[in-house]
Amino acid sequence: MNATQAALTQLLPLAGDTFDKNKVTPGILGFIVFAALALGVWALMKSMNRHMGRVNFQEAPEPAAPSATAPGEDASRT
Repeated sequence: MNATQAALTQLLPLAGDTFDKNKVTPGILGFIVFAALALGVWALMKSMNRHMGRVNFQEAPEPAAPSATAPGEDASRT
C-alpha cells in the first residue's frame, strides 16, 4: 500500500457521515487541478509572447520576373 492510498483510507471515514450522494462537487482537488492548468496556460502564453517578440522577420525580395520571350530568343528583335 502506498502513501496515497493510506492517506485516502484514513480520510474516507471522516467524509462518510457528511457525504451527500445526491450532491457531487469537484471540491478542493478540482480547484487545484484547474488552477494548475490555468497557471500553466498563462506561463505558456507569456513564453510564446516573449519568443514572438524576438522574431525578426524580413521578407526576401521576389526574384526578377521572367520575360515573356522564350529562352534563346533575342528580346530586342520584337
